[in-house]
Amino acid sequence: MSAEATNPATPGPVVPTAPRRKARPRIDLRRLGRAALLGPAARGRLPDAIGHVVEAHRAHYPDADLEPLRRAYVLAESSHRGQMRKSGEPYITHPLAVTLILAELGAETTTLTASLLHDTVEDTDVTLDQVREQFGEEVRYLVDGVTKLEKVDYGAAAEPETFRKMLVATGSDVRVMSIKLADRLHNMRTLGVMRPEKQARIAKVTRDVLIPLAERLGVQALKTELEDLVFAILHPEEYDHTRELIAENAARSDDPLAEIADEARGVLRDAGIQAEVLIRPRHFVSVHRVSRKRGQLRGSDFGRLLVLVNEDADCYGVLGELHTCMTPVVSEFKDFIAVPKFNLYQSLHTAVARADGQVAEVLIRTHQMHRVAEAGVVALGNPYAPPAEELSTGDGERADPTRPGWLSRLLDWQEAAPDPDTFWSTLREDLAQDREITVFRPDGGTLGLPDGATCVDAAYAQYGEDAHACIGARVNGRLATLSTVLRDGDTVQLLMGQDPASEPSREWLEHAHTPAARIAIQRWLATHPADSEDESARQTAQGRGEGGTGARDGGWRDVGSGRMTPGATAAAPPGRPRGDDVLADRPGAVVRLAGCCTPVPPDEITGFAVRGGVVTVHRVECAGAARMKSGGRPEIGVRWGDTTACRVTLLAESFGRPHLLADLTEAMALEGAEIVSATVEPPSQQRVRHTYTVELPDAAHLPALMRAMRNVPGVYDVSRAQHQAPTA
Repeated sequence: MSAEATNPATPGPVVPTAPRRKARPRIDLRRLGRAALLGPAARGRLPDAIGHVVEAHRAHYPDADLEPLRRAYVLAESSHRGQMRKSGEPYITHPLAVTLILAELGAETTTLTASLLHDTVEDTDVTLDQVREQFGEEVRYLVDGVTKLEKVDYGAAAEPETFRKMLVATGSDVRVMSIKLADRLHNMRTLGVMRPEKQARIAKVTRDVLIPLAERLGVQALKTELEDLVFAILHPEEYDHTRELIAENAARSDDPLAEIADEARGVLRDAGIQAEVLIRPRHFVSVHRVSRKRGQLRGSDFGRLLVLVNEDADCYGVLGELHTCMTPVVSEFKDFIAVPKFNLYQSLHTAVARADGQVAEVLIRTHQMHRVAEAGVVALGNPYAPPAEELSTGDGERADPTRPGWLSRLLDWQEAAPDPDTFWSTLREDLAQDREITVFRPDGGTLGLPDGATCVDAAYAQYGEDAHACIGARVNGRLATLSTVLRDGDTVQLLMGQDPASEPSREWLEHAHTPAARIAIQRWLATHPADSEDESARQTAQGRGEGGTGARDGGWRDVGSGRMTPGATAAAPPGRPRGDDVLADRPGAVVRLAGCCTPVPPDEITGFAVRGGVVTVHRVECAGAARMKSGGRPEIGVRWGDTTACRVTLLAESFGRPHLLADLTEAMALEGAEIVSATVEPPSQQRVRHTYTVELPDAAHLPALMRAMRNVPGVYDVSRAQHQAPTA
């Protein structure tokens, strides 16, 4: 595929971007047209018209069987004979050009065969049955998929149902979309013959739908050229200015990138690392973006260095040498080899600086990584290694083992979305994302999320609809709400409840940025309208200060003889005074246990005399005791008596979820604790605070009680109260 850029709005050559690979001259379509009009070659001989396709294909597959390509060309040429394009060339030149684009990207023979035939069923008398009979089920499936895509009204691509149909038409084989992207690229190259308003309409659809899809599928070679062609049509003034900047830089007498490349070659040669160091010029849109970001461009801003090696380990060897012998810009380092991007991309990114301020970005990858970086899914070859009978599942669906996770999720979203508008709105947001972050799970696995994603998005990315039961998260070891925005490299542990009746909150939609999260939540809300209306009422009540459980804190069961709700206090009849369990060095004094620290055996304790001749007993480490001591109040010796029973106030902190209070009090009862009083505060930021005063028959059971409370799903901390306990 040629790297030359042509302004389709104003026919005529422009300053070309430098080639991203060894570039072939632009194919003369009129010459191909004349070759096609001469008719097919003799049987068994390859027609001259597909010579360029064969040459490109053999560069990737030297031993490829070319007979299917010959037969496909013969059928396509005879079927399209007499048809002409608006540009004046015979129509056969279009499938030839599309096939050449795919051949240069490294598509395998089956894809190229289907590409030659991709318009025959739509525009000629050829039928799918004929295609199957002559070329097999694989080619028929691909041609059928592309034919269905052709029937989609791309002019109305902003309509939700239209794009949804396009995805269904793509089916389970990503090669259908690859052919469609190559088809659009050739059409964009020849768009100059159309009216300006039609050029703009097609360019906008390409920008909004097909370019993001090319990015998701990793086909950077198609994406970058499509971007430049769209840029020329929709922003002609900026395009012309960028072209002038590139021309001025090309006319410079010095070339900082070439000098840095020579230095890098010397460093790697001295280190004994076999590597190829190339200069990779930026395409028009990339130069435009850099100029908007940095203002005045320097010579090194017009391209990047590309270092190609043979083995993965050599990539890190190159990185080490460049960072050791040159001046690295550490903030520019990214490792997409250890953590590949969502579209299969792998590479090390870094930058090195010179003393004069010139900074060169450096990409380090293997030759195979480079092929995938350029061609994405096209470079994967034929994904169907199993025999033909294994290519489909029992329900007629086909399984693509190499289909990128993003496309798999996309097809799942269109099935799960409650309506086309929901699917379209969430998908447009996803396609608009141009940066991805990687977060780590505690088990070392990774999740790829868009920039700005929250713990809600991470939950649905990891657990799907089971994330309805998520009750909180730990980010980098610290407790965090589900609304917490994640950063690249964060470690996220999602805390899941055990209640199968757990439900998502409508509030989660405010923090959900991925289609997977938004569609799952909206789907649940659509199928549980009564529940969501009740939740809205609870949230409204809470907003008026009436208390409420919020989305995750409802469903309390009865406790004792009354119903417990947040913000309320339940009390049991008071037990006997526990001060009787403490002996004081002041005979006859009334002894009381301090409510601020609720001491229990075998805590170290101290006493202080207060009004009325009462001795109040505190834990030694109690802040209240420290204040009294510093205030000059005399200490009184105290010690525990023979009793083992105790009363203690515990503070439990949890994420809200249905039935939490019932589960917590049940766990306490199983440990033999008698609840004297309990207070549940209204939830704040999805967190709930509980205070319990309990009596235990044996103070030695207190650690076991606290462990049992912490083991209740949703509870993340239990501690002894350090403030005045509420009274019944």
